[in-house]
Amino acid sequence: MTFAEILAEKGAEAGLSFTPLQLEQFSRYYELLVETNKVMNLTAITEPEDVAVKHMVDSLLAYETEMAGKTLADVGTGAGFPGVPLKIYCPELKVTLIDSLGKRLRFLQQVIEELGLKDLTIAATSLGEAHDPIAEYIEQGKVVGIQTSGIRGRMGQVVSEGKLKTPAIIRSHGGRPRAIEAGEVHIDIAFVAAPTSDCVGNCRGIGGKSNCGSMGYAMMDAKCADHVVVVTDCLVDFPNMPASIEAIDVDAVVEVESIGNPKKIASAAARISQNPRDLMMAENVARIIASTPYFKEGFSFQTGVGGPSLAANLFLEKVMDERGIKMGWSIGGICGPMVELLKKGKVGKIIDVQDFDLDAVNSINQTPNHFEMSASQYANPANKGAMVNKLDFVVLAALEIDTGFNVNVLTGSDGVLRGAPGGHPDAAAGSKCCIIVTPLVRGRMATVCEHVVTVTTPGDCVDVLVTDYGIAVNPQRPDLIECLDAAGIPHVPIEALQKKAYSLVGTPDDLEWEDQVVAVLEARDGTILDVVRKIKPLKL
Repeated sequence: MTFAEILAEKGAEAGLSFTPLQLEQFSRYYELLVETNKVMNLTAITEPEDVAVKHMVDSLLAYETEMAGKTLADVGTGAGFPGVPLKIYCPELKVTLIDSLGKRLRFLQQVIEELGLKDLTIAATSLGEAHDPIAEYIEQGKVVGIQTSGIRGRMGQVVSEGKLKTPAIIRSHGGRPRAIEAGEVHIDIAFVAAPTSDCVGNCRGIGGKSNCGSMGYAMMDAKCADHVVVVTDCLVDFPNMPASIEAIDVDAVVEVESIGNPKKIASAAARISQNPRDLMMAENVARIIASTPYFKEGFSFQTGVGGPSLAANLFLEKVMDERGIKMGWSIGGICGPMVELLKKGKVGKIIDVQDFDLDAVNSINQTPNHFEMSASQYANPANKGAMVNKLDFVVLAALEIDTGFNVNVLTGSDGVLRGAPGGHPDAAAGSKCCIIVTPLVRGRMATVCEHVVTVTTPGDCVDVLVTDYGIAVNPQRPDLIECLDAAGIPHVPIEALQKKAYSLVGTPDDLEWEDQVVAVLEARDGTILDVVRKIKPLKL
């Protein structure tokens, strides 16, 4: 008898019946199990009848009709029992397989691929080059949906090519927790990589070999997901306090050899640009800030991690010293230059949702006035206490900015997804003064243009543009124009900067789009801000 015939017979004895497709899937699963078991210790049970009864049928005895549409987390799944048999028998059941050994997970990955298990949706904070392997699952139709704050690398390429079954949904760092809390994003299971955890799931971003600092972006996932699995490479004694994510929100803890490469989790230090043009722009940023009425004792500030943005910290410190004032608090993704201001007593508090370098990671571990916060606390527009709404200044970068002051930080000039809104639209909308700092051109591409490829931050949230060829103020802010004039800071209409950019690199050709929408960009409040369409192939 074949394995399918044996399973059909033993299943009938237990009151189970199988479709031809299910018998085919169970048979292939058995073949893979026996074949792989020759080189890997997966199971001591390999005889067809024993596997049929003790692995397949026994797993299916846990089946209940109410499982359809529900979520199952199979912790310590080993060779996939009972999770894989239950998924084969009930395709509508959402199953997550969890195991501490990478070789077992690689075997299960092969099982999933060959059995054609599919229709997965990924709802990650951001997707980059580390997630390139998922691109293959998109092309195979196994991953059919993506909800995230950014897409880069191979993932961005395949989505831009229209290979994802449904349009990707892109949200800002504030829009994502808003959607989770509102139930617009339902997370069946959240995997949280934690540098340290105790046995029940109290976990922190510090204290292990893979420290990341703040775990702010994972907090809402852990709070709202149906199931939460903490994955750590450093189990510590109970209680691991104060916890970034508390055990009351955690269902399982899995210890693995490594959660990542510590050298790539955070850079040694975010370097301030030494490029003379970047330094000139940074100095102008500080001059503009100092010219406004918001620059006073206790002002609040956020900056990005680009070269000119970081350099602005140096010049800002200088004008703070000249005026005899201190910064009250700073927020956002934090790195070394802001930590240095804290150490010098130039800033009162840092409230941190993400750390970009080891200086920041060490600071949140050691410095009393360096605090951790969730993404919801940081930027959720439905949260009345959102920190971005109390910002005086934010200094941000741009891939493109157009004559309407609309900013694009998501798609390249070729229309391909290669960036992330992140907290850009949140901080721009919440701050009293939003300054974009960017070179006028990059290579042979104009940064200041007539129309951005994709609007990620609306122009009515952007106040000042600083380039290496001049400064422009949004006409909607006559008060800031008066401030710059009073301080003797020259500025020009943004149209003049756009024309200068085109004179340097030429007028860009218009992109040609197909009708297919590959991504939908949501505004902070959940309304549709823009869409990304599939780019037409270039004809030579």
